[in-house]
Amino acid sequence: MKTTSLLIAALSMLATVTAISDEALPQSRAEALAMEAEDALPLTSFYDPPEPLGARPPGALIRSEAFQGYSLPPGAHAVRILYVSRALDGAPVAVSGVVLIPAGAPPRRGWPVIAWAHGTSGVARMCAPSLMKDVEYGSEGLMPMVAAGFAVVATDYAGLGTPGAHQYDNKIPQAYDVVYSVPAARAAVPSLGQHWVAIGHSQGGVAVWGVAELEERLRDAGYRGAISVAGDMNYESFEAHDAITFDTITNLYWPFTAFGVKASYPSFDVERFLSPIMFERYEDMTSKGCWYYAYAAADEVGRQAAVRPGWNELPELVRYNRDSLSTNEPIRGPLMVLAGDDDASVNFANIQAGVAKACRNHLPIEFVHRPGLDHDPLMEKTIDLQLDWVRARLNGTPWSSNCGSAFP
Repeated sequence: MKTTSLLIAALSMLATVTAISDEALPQSRAEALAMEAEDALPLTSFYDPPEPLGARPPGALIRSEAFQGYSLPPGAHAVRILYVSRALDGAPVAVSGVVLIPAGAPPRRGWPVIAWAHGTSGVARMCAPSLMKDVEYGSEGLMPMVAAGFAVVATDYAGLGTPGAHQYDNKIPQAYDVVYSVPAARAAVPSLGQHWVAIGHSQGGVAVWGVAELEERLRDAGYRGAISVAGDMNYESFEAHDAITFDTITNLYWPFTAFGVKASYPSFDVERFLSPIMFERYEDMTSKGCWYYAYAAADEVGRQAAVRPGWNELPELVRYNRDSLSTNEPIRGPLMVLAGDDDASVNFANIQAGVAKACRNHLPIEFVHRPGLDHDPLMEKTIDLQLDWVRARLNGTPWSSNCGSAFP
């Protein structure tokens, strides 16, 4: 359903894609809107937070509601949540999400919890995964988690579902959204257990690095580690403009990235960043639809440049990139990093270099390389491995880094 390009990693942009054939991609904007409408759920007043939020602390539950419109494993059910998180500047912000609860009675100590960080769905309000029947990922890892007996706390991220500009692909606010979804979900669903692990794919894989950094400071007693799947963290090798090429999949992410920079740093001038042909489509691509719509609009541009010369020197963009740079800060581990060397969306060598740097910095990292796997198959085909790792962390099984063998 959603993908990104390694070429946009310079903009700290990582996305997700449900494995689809070229024939399944929309051939026009109208077709894209029809495809998105088929999976869409109504945006209701549930998603409208109180104004002002008042003195509620981060992690506070604003409201919750049972919801039956998702395509879930047999017997599973869902509870939507609205809760308080923090924006990039630390200001309180309302965030929506959904708790997916397995079938049957919970274990004695409550359901084991996975805090899920999703990949790119779009940047408009209606692009929240909780406003999609398949919660964006469907069988690509998400529903298998629920079928395996894990409660999944799936944040939408601020600005998706809730009003306000989504600070797209910025590690700092998305990490807040993941971490603070857990106490809110526990308030809404008392059958959740106390221990939890975070898993994120692509954009969410970047967010998970932020979770590990944030937990080094918060020291949440229930946190047991995280998994970053196809999430880049080392942008230094993408600063050269001559490393950029353009095609439909690459081009659709430049407007999303511009939106994220603007939401993070309002002084950012989008027109100085995007090429004229892409700027013409910017408003539509960031407001009228989600991933499929952006794909169809970018396909009209084809292989033409999507950004202006000097794009990487804009000061707000430099700050935005630094927000998501990882491997240079302490983390609370363990953190497993999964990468596939056939990933057409994220540069495997870049992930490998970032993990090597993390290992040199003595961060608690476990690196898993899966040869021959592309971006989405990496998520889908390693779900059993991921869940075994989660069980081990929740059960207290001893863990050790493989930095010495992965990077001797």
